[in-house]
Amino acid sequence: MKFGVIIFPGSNCDHDVYWTIQNVIKQPVTWLWHESHDLENCDVIIIPGGFAFGDYLRTGAIAKFSPVMESVRKFAESGGLLLGICNGFQILCESGLLPGALMRNVGLKYVCKPVQVRVESTDTPFTNACQEGQVLTIPIGHMEGSYFCDESTLEELIRNQRVVFRYAEPDGRITPEANPNGSLDNIAGICSPGRNVLGMMPHPERATEPELGGTDGSKIFESLVSAMAEK
Repeated sequence: MKFGVIIFPGSNCDHDVYWTIQNVIKQPVTWLWHESHDLENCDVIIIPGGFAFGDYLRTGAIAKFSPVMESVRKFAESGGLLLGICNGFQILCESGLLPGALMRNVGLKYVCKPVQVRVESTDTPFTNACQEGQVLTIPIGHMEGSYFCDESTLEELIRNQRVVFRYAEPDGRITPEANPNGSLDNIAGICSPGRNVLGMMPHPERATEPELGGTDGSKIFESLVSAMAEK
């Protein structure tokens, strides 16, 4: 299998993802430049976190017009595996590949710290190495991470188990206190109807080695490798 990591001007977490794929899960990986339509026959595409250009307008509002995103939409529509992390989650929502929007954090402050997220669904290529209800410790680092959608969309996400991660207490309880940014229903990650597109606000690539303080984030990347192996 082959991973592709998209680079947008201003991206600052792309190298973290690249390192994780190449040195932790030891899979082939290549860079994909935002001005290119060529996805280079990648099996998994990752839109990394970091500040993409145009954030002063609205996060992801300019990035969605990059040439690479036209190919990414077709890739996702054909069933390709697509992971958007932090800013990548915002770009997926702006591009219409996932519903809802990411808004300014409650308190209007940048938040950077380890948080706990509960795995709500293991029926995705991104969480098959997890257990339902499992609590993972993964860092966040964002200013606009508060997920919001309308009531009917929320009902559909819950009914079809498309809420994949929710902010939780270490014991798994879903509480307002565990919600670091004011996200609706403590949502930390959602998937597409086909379950092949995932957007998540926490940074799994920042929790893949003991030296980083934990390895819970590795489960997302291990799940992808397992999903592709089954194919």
